Amino acid sequence: MKTFAVQTLGCKVNQYESQQIRQALEQLGLTAAEPAQHIDLVIINTCCITHIASSKSRQSIRKVQKAHPGSTVIVTGCLPIGQDNEIGTLDNIIIVKDKGTLPLILERLSQKQHSSLDNANYSKPTNLSKIKDKNPNLTHPSTQKHLKNPLTSADSLPILTQFTGQSRAFLKVQDGCDAYCTYCIIPKIRTNVCSKPVKTILKEAENLTRAGHKEIILTGIFLGAYGQKTTRRKKWDVDKLDSLAELVDKIADLEDMGRLRLSSLEPLDVTDRLLEVMSARDNITPHLHLSLQSGSANILKKMARQYTIDDFLHVVKKIKQNFDRPAITTDIIVGFPGETENDFLQTIEIAKEVGFSKIHVFSFSVRKNTAAVKMAKLFGTVNPQEIKRRSSILRQLDAKLQQQFRQSCEGLTEQVLIEKTNPPRGRCSRYFMVNLSNHPKAKTLKKGQLIKCRVGYAHAD
Repeated sequence: MKTFAVQTLGCKVNQYESQQIRQALEQLGLTAAEPAQHIDLVIINTCCITHIASSKSRQSIRKVQKAHPGSTVIVTGCLPIGQDNEIGTLDNIIIVKDKGTLPLILERLSQKQHSSLDNANYSKPTNLSKIKDKNPNLTHPSTQKHLKNPLTSADSLPILTQFTGQSRAFLKVQDGCDAYCTYCIIPKIRTNVCSKPVKTILKEAENLTRAGHKEIILTGIFLGAYGQKTTRRKKWDVDKLDSLAELVDKIADLEDMGRLRLSSLEPLDVTDRLLEVMSARDNITPHLHLSLQSGSANILKKMARQYTIDDFLHVVKKIKQNFDRPAITTDIIVGFPGETENDFLQTIEIAKEVGFSKIHVFSFSVRKNTAAVKMAKLFGTVNPQEIKRRSSILRQLDAKLQQQFRQSCEGLTEQVLIEKTNPPRGRCSRYFMVNLSNHPKAKTLKKGQLIKCRVGYAHAD
């Protein structure tokens, strides 16, 4: 076994963990396969946050099997530990529920020691009867029990030395969620709420900076819960409310740290101390992604979100007081059970009032084994065509708000991280992409380079 490829579906945390897997494979002596090269091993890091995500994960598995019939295929990530055997009856794959066991499994595979995988949380649907007697924990996925705290060993994979193939590097600092928003399946999959030690994070951030990454994005399943043992805000340790803020301050203070960005937060995660740290540091982006989900108090309550509309607007006001033209991006779910036209119009009004610089619009679909299933029965579902209409309206508003925000930034001197060349384009600190075709040094700009330039609205992408 000499060559490998890793396919990733899903969130920033999955992308980070795929980089850990890549690095573990390289440490075992394997090399990433070139496009036309035979691939000995393919690892598919899956997602199952929605039924559509599960379907895409299964499609990816089948495509890999068809394209690389002679390759060993390992399936890991969230799909194998999802509900009701969503991985289905796919054959000729190795299923690994715990990413942290991958180095051991891969080492044994490379040594052809398949029979010694008793405790590696490993299952192989084909030729089961030949090895089951020697491996009592080896079962077909349809009968396999869910392990306690799956995915908790992911951090036994190596800390990153680089984020291959990307200008911007994700850095996972937190994992797990037990908040149980009524539409979300994640608390049943990433059950262990934990935080990475500060010392480890700083070492990893130094590695990534040394590798040439000019922007690091801190990420987690519930980033704002960094330092806490639960994501249920009412149970938080009050002495650790500013753990994230203090971590951000330490990372931003590292030598040669280019640019630091935070991924998704809930509004109440944005403490006064966090705003103080962010506004005091030139290398922390004036951009916060605050997940709204709905502008209706009625729907937010049904979703079991841990904030009110007033909370959200209060935090937005404080952000705007601390920063000049901050970028505030968000997620909104359209068509949650019981969402009336009035609920939707309230969401539109809140979006206008905040002036989001980007809205990620999601059309609601019932996720099995979530509380939203019961809510759909209690409050009724929104007609799919109506969801489509509302989503279209919200996307039109998003386009308008993006245009207004970019226009308001005209004339600003911005840091732009080059992500593409020919023509050169890059992401500015306020998150939107900037076309640099008219830059004086356009022909010499390189991917991964961080430059300062004056933003002209006409050149925004």
